[in-house]
This record gives sequence, structure tokens and C-alpha cells, in this order.
Amino acid sequence: MSGPTDLAGELHPDIEALLGMIAAGVESGARTPLPQLTPQAAREDFDASSPLLDLEADPLPFERAFDLPTRDGAVIAARLYAPRAPSTEGPLPVTLALHSGGFVVGSLDSHEWLWRNLAEGSGGAVLAIAYRLAPEHRFPTAFEDACDALAWIGREGPALGLDTGRVALCGDSAGGTLAAALAIAARDEAGLPKPVFQALAYPGLSSRQDTESFRRYGRGYLLEAETVAWFFAQYLRGEADRDDWRFAPLAAPDLAGVAPALIVLPEFDPLLDEGRAYAARLQEAGVAAEVRVYPGMVHEFLRMCSITEDALTAQQEISRALAQAFGKASA
Repeated sequence: MSGPTDLAGELHPDIEALLGMIAAGVESGARTPLPQLTPQAAREDFDASSPLLDLEADPLPFERAFDLPTRDGAVIAARLYAPRAPSTEGPLPVTLALHSGGFVVGSLDSHEWLWRNLAEGSGGAVLAIAYRLAPEHRFPTAFEDACDALAWIGREGPALGLDTGRVALCGDSAGGTLAAALAIAARDEAGLPKPVFQALAYPGLSSRQDTESFRRYGRGYLLEAETVAWFFAQYLRGEADRDDWRFAPLAAPDLAGVAPALIVLPEFDPLLDEGRAYAARLQEAGVAAEVRVYPGMVHEFLRMCSITEDALTAQQEISRALAQAFGKASA
């Protein structure tokens, strides 16, 4: 699989310019850091800034919005994207997509262009869900919503023309955390489809933020240590939740038998080391896991197509990996 592997040791110039603009905005008072906002204001800020980062992706031939039921009787919004109607030429493989945002922000709208690109690039459908956010819905609600969405694919997918034997998981940041944890749950729970692949972009995986990369890049590289602490204060019920593998997949005692993984990491990311550590744990457990480190990039770069071509390159790499996994599963 092609893609960058060597570290350049310097920020990409366009990323450096973006970080400078953000810092200047904070210093001038034009921009308020997320931890100083209410959760609702933070969501509005995140959604408003998202279109400025990504490039617009045209609607696909098949898109559908609907509500998806959860175990406690609530419903969550969902969108299905596909390069063709699932019923026209046989069942389509499907990727369950989980957005970033520290379990507090992020939405279907903030990631719509990314999910469209992955559907088109992978040749399969993408089911994106608006899992419930904290602090209104604390841990483990987001994880349970993800589980319920995967179970829904197993129940309802065939009637919609989705191939429940070719299901993948994909998420960025907190969404990557959920995807990794869901891969573990799917291995163990009889009622869940067994994913054939998991694509994780800069996921949070550790119980504690005490790595060298977190110390080195926890300030001034977009994802701030203070923001991470604020996210977790909104999401977790208490300190004991930190050691639950549904929040920190590195805490899982056994990773054998989970889906093969592609882990996409930016060089200048506080979460770099835990992503590498998780890949090592997977490999030690006999799971095929590939790490792709993008030099000069920062957290959330996957949705920065208007800033850097590396974002589109990473999206294409994930799409190819999904398509390859789907092809192997149908062989």
C-alpha cells in the first residue's frame, strides 16, 4: 500500500500557516478556545469551521437520511451514502462511520464531505451516525449508540441492499476510539456483524495522556492538552471510566481476533504514540495492522483538503484500504 512513511521533522508550511492564524485569533480575542465555550457553543463553532477546512463533495447518486433506534428507546440521526442505489447491481459493502469531536462536538454535517468521498472512493456504502454527545449523554452512551448502529446494519442491512458480510468501521479522533472499541465488541458479541476491516485516523486509545508525543505536541499543534481534558471532563462519569476499554481500547486485555486495521497518524499529534502503541498491540496479537504516519501533519488533518493535498491523499489511502478489504471478503 502506497503512502508517506518517513517523517520530515517539520510542520507542513500550510499547516504552520493555519496554526499561526488560529493562534493570532486567540491572542486577539477573535477566537475563543473550546474549553472556554459551553458545549453547545463549541458544537456551533466546530460545525461552522468545518466547511472552511474541507473541499465540497458533490452529493452521491444515492443518499438517504433516517432515524436509527437505540437500546434505550431513543433514536439518533443517520445518513446513508452510496455511489449507486444498493439494490441495482447487488448488495453493497458498508462502512459504519463515526465522526470526531472529543465525544462533545462534531456532527453529520461536519463530516458529510469526508463520508461522501469515502463512499465514492471505496465503492461501498457509508452509514454515518449522529451518536449522542456529552455532557448530556456521558460514557458509555456514544459507544452503545455505535454498537446499536452496527447491530442495525446486521438486522436491516439486507433489506436495504447492504452486504452484512462486508462491513467495515471507520472513525477519526474520538470516532476512531469508538471504531476501535466497536471492533473489540464485535469480536465478542454474537449479535453484531463481524467487521472485515477498521480504519482509524488519529484515534484516542490510552487511559492516560502521559506519552512523549502528548508532552511534545500537547500545546500549539491544534489539539491542545487543555481541550482533551475538557472533552474528557464532559464525557466521563468518573475517574474509573478511564480504565474501561470501551473508552481506552489499549486497556483491553486481549486484542486477538479483531478486524485488521489501518491506523493513519499525523506526525505532530499528541496522540501519535498511543496510535503506534495500539498497532504494536494488534500485531503482537496476530492482527494485521498497518500504521501510516503523515509527515508535517496535525490532528484533524484528514478533513483539511482545502489546506493540504495530504488530506486528500490520506482519504484516498483509506478508501483504497476499504475497497481492498471488501474485495478480499467477497473472494
